[in-house]
Amino acid sequence: MQIGLVGLGRMGMNMARRLLREGHQVVAYNRTPTKTEEVMQEGATGAFSLGELTGKLTPPRVIWLMLPAGQTVDDHLNELADLLTPGDILIDGGNSHYKDDRRRFESLAARDLHYVDAGVSGGIWGLTVGYCLMLGAEPEIFRHLEPLFIALAPPNGYLHCGPTGAGHFVKMVHNGIEYGMMQAYGEGFALLDASPYGKGLDYSQVARLWNQGSVIRSWLLELLETAFAVDPGLEKLQGYVDDSGEGRWTVQEAVDFGVATPAIALALFQRFQSRDANSFANRVLAALRREFGGHPTRNAEPTKP
Repeated sequence: MQIGLVGLGRMGMNMARRLLREGHQVVAYNRTPTKTEEVMQEGATGAFSLGELTGKLTPPRVIWLMLPAGQTVDDHLNELADLLTPGDILIDGGNSHYKDDRRRFESLAARDLHYVDAGVSGGIWGLTVGYCLMLGAEPEIFRHLEPLFIALAPPNGYLHCGPTGAGHFVKMVHNGIEYGMMQAYGEGFALLDASPYGKGLDYSQVARLWNQGSVIRSWLLELLETAFAVDPGLEKLQGYVDDSGEGRWTVQEAVDFGVATPAIALALFQRFQSRDANSFANRVLAALRREFGGHPTRNAEPTKP
């Protein structure tokens, strides 16, 4: 099957490679030409503008975007819409908000273009393991694109989640769960490390142990095993944790739907806290303890009455 791929970042490049290995024809475009030239060496057809990309695809065209969520996606969709013909299909495989999907679907449908939202999980390991795909699409469009999903996903690794927006909504919830799981692992190993028993433990071996039949086994623990093997005390890292935005959306949707998600919300707020080593909120707490109880503080003297 022929497909245009826009965006050759960490995931887009490996998706192009996996599709090529499965026998699909890939026409690739990236804003930075060196990425396009790189994938051309592996069998892809290169394009150095969106106009060239669409010109090298046979209608009905299929174009998959792997771009940062937000205005960048809209800008590319708007430019592509002027270059496409009725019946062509656009797929957004980034971490877009599902409400943006509905808006884009309606706008493109008015021009007789199809739009699919694809929640993609797998990270840098997707090339070898495959990508978990959560898809929102019209049923007939989903069936038309299924050979691509089969090539990209591991066995049983893709699902038609419903109409447009459903794929990214399911992916959003997936990422919220991921936040909670990561936070639980972090707190558990922190407790081990603070205890007298943690001092003699090889945390890489603990992570490996917990993946042998334990109820908390997971791929995240496999990754943690590797991280501890390379840096047993994680001393080469700073505890600064960024967020892609999907955790925020998950918590906001939970508020809107009136669903309690305390673990996911706490995990999100913990990420915010990780970015401020000397947060104002913690200074307020220290000041209050000093004022009402005379408790000692660091780098400050008690105020005089």
